[in-house]
Amino acid sequence: MKIKIVGSIRKSLTMFGFLFYLVLLQPADVTAQSSHPYLFYTPERVNQLKKRIVTDTVLANSLQQIKDNCDGWLKNSNGGDMEQLALVYRLTGERRFADRVKSLLIQLTGKIQWDGMDDRSPRWNSGLGTAHSNWLAAITYDAIYDCLTVTERKEIAGKILELGIKPSVGDWISKDKRIHSLNSMGHNWWSSVVFQAGIASLAIMKEVPEARDWARGIMDDSKEWIGFSGSILENKPSTFDPDGGCYESVSYANFGVSEYLLFRLAYTNAIGPLKMPYDPLLQKTMDWFIRTSYPRAREASMSLNFGDSNDFANGDKPVRLMIALGLGRPDYYWYLNNTSKVRFREDLNVQTPMGLLYQPEKNVVPTTPSLSPSAVYPGMGWGMLRSSWDPDATMLGVKCGFTWNHAHADAGSFVLYHKGKNLLIDGGDTGYGNPEYSSYFVTSRAHNVVMFNGEAQDPQDQYHAVKQPGHLYDMLDAGNLKYLLADVTGPTSRNFLRNYRNFLWVGNVILIVDDVKTYEAGKIDFLLHYADTAIKRGPDIEITQGSSGILFRPLYPETLPLGYPHDFPEKMKYDIQYGLKDHSRNVQIPYYVISPPEKTDRAKLVNAIILLDERNKPLKTFIGSSGANGSSAWSNLPVIERFESKDYLGIRIHQNGQVTEVYINLLADGRLMHRNSIINAGNWETDAYLSAVTYPEGSKPGDGSIPSSFFVANGSYLKSGHRVLFSSLSKVFMNAEKKDGILKLSLKGQPVVNISFDMGNIQHVSVDGKIQPPKFDKEQYLLIEK
Repeated sequence: MKIKIVGSIRKSLTMFGFLFYLVLLQPADVTAQSSHPYLFYTPERVNQLKKRIVTDTVLANSLQQIKDNCDGWLKNSNGGDMEQLALVYRLTGERRFADRVKSLLIQLTGKIQWDGMDDRSPRWNSGLGTAHSNWLAAITYDAIYDCLTVTERKEIAGKILELGIKPSVGDWISKDKRIHSLNSMGHNWWSSVVFQAGIASLAIMKEVPEARDWARGIMDDSKEWIGFSGSILENKPSTFDPDGGCYESVSYANFGVSEYLLFRLAYTNAIGPLKMPYDPLLQKTMDWFIRTSYPRAREASMSLNFGDSNDFANGDKPVRLMIALGLGRPDYYWYLNNTSKVRFREDLNVQTPMGLLYQPEKNVVPTTPSLSPSAVYPGMGWGMLRSSWDPDATMLGVKCGFTWNHAHADAGSFVLYHKGKNLLIDGGDTGYGNPEYSSYFVTSRAHNVVMFNGEAQDPQDQYHAVKQPGHLYDMLDAGNLKYLLADVTGPTSRNFLRNYRNFLWVGNVILIVDDVKTYEAGKIDFLLHYADTAIKRGPDIEITQGSSGILFRPLYPETLPLGYPHDFPEKMKYDIQYGLKDHSRNVQIPYYVISPPEKTDRAKLVNAIILLDERNKPLKTFIGSSGANGSSAWSNLPVIERFESKDYLGIRIHQNGQVTEVYINLLADGRLMHRNSIINAGNWETDAYLSAVTYPEGSKPGDGSIPSSFFVANGSYLKSGHRVLFSSLSKVFMNAEKKDGILKLSLKGQPVVNISFDMGNIQHVSVDGKIQPPKFDKEQYLLIEK
């Protein structure tokens, strides 16, 4: 059945009349299509959209806006968005839209070339411009195929072949003309150029039958792209972390993965569904997008901004495409519910034709994802510690991995999100053509790192790639206590013999413990980049943005001076320097540089981040004639005390009716060989590099006391007087918490480890969330075997 609307009738269509008109155009039944359009604007998808707009006002309004755009373009003699025009043609059947698409398609395929880079030798004949033109030509050729004559079909198909497919295949995957390899360009460019050539091949396979085999070959090549494990000689990392992460950044991962998934979707629609061996890895990549996100209650969701990305980049597009391919999971709907608040230019929102056609059906949105709140990606060096999945919760992001291309010289850097705001920030980036991109944004100075004499990583790392990348280890999330270790030594080894950064999060206090050793004495700096407002007040640097705030408090080797710095030369030095605002060239923004008072070749920098919440209220504080302000300007803060001996640095934290004593073992920093790093710290004895014991406020631990919980980083035992709380032949990273006869353990250690505990009466044991019955040895020690 065909319905033709002409003249004033067309002009007088209201939005609802237009929608009713679309409903009338639905066929009585839908059968599998073997003819065009079979890439994306398929009859099945178009008819599904027609049905949905009857009841879904969001889709209906978006579609109406697209039609209004198209009507406006047709009032002019030329121009318009080819994808929108093609969609409206498929929905209405009105030739006037197809005719404009054909005109634009003939212009596109009438060009001499679609891309080319004469500044490269050998010349690059294809690039992102080719990929984009392949996409436009393929999707619109497929959509208006029935409006083209046989001659036009052959001519346009021939032009797509010559301008798009041949240069792409020739440069990137052919046997005889190829100039690229996965080792040199196997990142997002490879994905875009190759997979868009695959889509173009699918589009013309009726006119060029061998194009079907080209598409199949490209699908087969995808295994090598996704499975690329890196290159030693080129210092090239793997395309994907084994757990699904992508080192290039959230933004570029979105782009590269989406280009493949678009090809996969077109292939599925045109040839048929298939299963690939890497499908589970792709699902893990979607989990990675979720883990990098920071949901907010009243504002758009954010994502970790490491590398060349931006605060609002996300994985919206690949997640929607995975659902369209039948590879979706319930967690994806939670993610899309958050990303829908963002207008990221590379997403699939319903203001775009593809977003309309492939908008997922409404589904139950989980309250929270099934994923654990915290995660680490050791293959690429990204870590996320999170208080919860609730909107406006607290998230600490840490990066300590590769530097190359879109990954900056930021090993050991961290960012912090709290109460809906990104308070401690990444340096960001700017346009690649700007000299500031190389001179500032990709360098260590633009990140929250430790510097030695003004240097950390070699500035050449971002171009030549870092030979010894950083690593993240031993992430623990025990609820109230979280831990992550960053080994920054490799990327900074030209300046540091030892460079370890420990993150220990206890309640509302996050301790950052930097353990550094240099080749010679020099100036050591802690860089702190922040958003919005920061002011030094008493012992703290107070950082706020709206209703969100934190206090940054140096603890060791000294605290900040309470009065004039000149009067207290033994205290930490602080200075305000200026960097550049994210995505700008000349907008300067301040950051803090905090330094020990003297040059040194070994230091333990211990800094506390105190998370402010609704219990903390601002106070008026007294400032004396020396400029001194002895206390923090907030109420109900955790009380933090310093204590130390020749063998350890101690920190005592009072909060929420609990006391946590933290011990930093000075003997465990590599200064001893063949001797264990045993310290006696009050009532406790341990060889742990870092340890913490928690007990109720008001109680005094005595000989044999059992704490509420304890934590050790790289420790083989902990004693309370005569009582051996735990013992292991090899050192472990562990948190142990006893409550109501249940011992909960979070544990990292050697592949085989046996641990004995004397924690009193234990009825049940949970190891990394798995409940098991207690097992005791002959001496009645609880035995954990792992």
